[in-house]
Amino acid sequence: MSLLGNLVFFVFGGFLIFLGYVLGGILLCLTIIGIPFGLMCFRLAGSVIAPFGREVRETEPPGGPISLIMNIIWIILPGLELAIMHLLLAAFFALTIIGFPLAVQHMKLVPMALLPFGHVMRDIND
Repeated sequence: MSLLGNLVFFVFGGFLIFLGYVLGGILLCLTIIGIPFGLMCFRLAGSVIAPFGREVRETEPPGGPISLIMNIIWIILPGLELAIMHLLLAAFFALTIIGFPLAVQHMKLVPMALLPFGHVMRDIND
């Protein structure tokens, strides 16, 4: 079931979101200071390509002060825009009954897009 969901997600905008994360990662990696954030974009790109059958969890132990500082910088750079993008897509897909599962997946990705340091996406069975 998750394979079908991931395929539908990929066709209806998942690929464009993936490309957005990859492009953002490439742009952030052009500077030395942006490399950790670019690498995070690449990690998030791998997460958004197939969100069905996965869940967002906080890392154990929590990130600490460095994670907090990185998240604040992340929100200033691409984080707020990515979270708003997922919220808008969730609102768009929630308008129809068929698109509601896609809206749920976009809402699941909002915490990862807004505060990625200290969060990880794992399979539900792990």
